[in-house]
Amino acid sequence: MPDAFPNLTSPVAAELTWLDDPSIAPQLVTLTAGALRLVIAPGIGGALAAFYESTPDGPMHWLRPASSAAFSERDPLRMASFPLFPYCNRIRDARFAFDGATVDLSGNDLRFAHALHGNAWRRPWQAAALTPSSVDLHFEHEPDSQIPGDWPFRYRARQRIELSGEALRITLSAQNLGERPMPFGMGHHPYYPRTPQTRVYAEVQAMWHADADVLPTHLGPHPAVDALREGLSPDAFELDNNFANWARGATIAWPDEHRQLTMTAEAPFDHMVIFAPADDAQLCVEPVTNTTDCFNAEGPHEHVGGCVLQPGEEIAATLTWTPKRS
Repeated sequence: MPDAFPNLTSPVAAELTWLDDPSIAPQLVTLTAGALRLVIAPGIGGALAAFYESTPDGPMHWLRPASSAAFSERDPLRMASFPLFPYCNRIRDARFAFDGATVDLSGNDLRFAHALHGNAWRRPWQAAALTPSSVDLHFEHEPDSQIPGDWPFRYRARQRIELSGEALRITLSAQNLGERPMPFGMGHHPYYPRTPQTRVYAEVQAMWHADADVLPTHLGPHPAVDALREGLSPDAFELDNNFANWARGATIAWPDEHRQLTMTAEAPFDHMVIFAPADDAQLCVEPVTNTTDCFNAEGPHEHVGGCVLQPGEEIAATLTWTPKRS
C-alpha cells in the first residue's frame, strides 16, 4: 500500500492545489450538484480524485482527496477511490483453478506477491455521456498473451456516476464478451478522512481472519464485529479484513465535526472490507462482491461470494454515498 497520507484533522485541511495545475486539469472530469463536487480521473484507473462539499471555508472532504503523487505517478492507490474489476483484493500466489485449467496471473505487478484488485484499476478508462452532474466511464479488456499475468478473459466494465444534491451514486456493471464462462467479482475502494474521533458503524455477521499475507484463513467471531455495531474506532484494531454478510450499509462518522457519510449497496455487494492499519492515516471501508482469494476459497457461496458470468451475461449493482451534517 502507499505511504501514509497526512491526517485530515479538520474538514478543510486538504486543499486541492492540483486542480489548478495545467498539466493535471485536462485529465479531470468534475461533476457538480448543489454544494457537492466530484472530481474524476478517467485516465488513472477510472478513479475518483475527490468528493467534497464546497463551503465558505474551503472543501469539506467526504473522501480522502488524491495526493499530487497520485497524478505524477498515475497511482490509483493514492486516489480517493477506484473501481475493482474483475475481482477484489488478493488472489493467492496469483493463481487459481477454473474450468479445468490453471489461471496464472503472476507477473502482472511485481510490487505484489499476490495478484491484487484485478486489472481495470491499472488501465485508462474512457468518459462518455457527460452532463454537469453525471458521466459514464467504460473500459474494455482484450486479453494479450504477450503481457505476463494478463487476465485471460474478455470483458467490458462500466461506471455510471451520478451526483445529486444529496448523494453520490455509482452503478458498476460488467459483461462477459468472451465465448467461455468467466469468474468474476467487483467493488470500489474508497479512502475516508481518518481522525482520532472517526467511527465506523455497520452490521456484520463475522470476520475473515487472515494470515501474514492478508489472505483469509477462516471465518469467525472477532471483537471488531461487535465494535462495529457500537461505532468502531479505526485505532482499535489492526485491520485489513473482509466482513461477511453485512447489511449492505455502513456509516463513517466524524462526531467532533458533526457530520457523517452513509454508504449503501445493492446485492451482490454482500461483503465489506475494512483497511485500518495501526499508526497510519489510511481508512478504507470497501463494498465488494467477493471475499479475498474467492476463486481459491472454500466455503458456502454466501461466505465467499463472487460469481461466474456466462458468455454475454451482464451484471450491475449500485453503490450510494450520502453525506449528512448536523
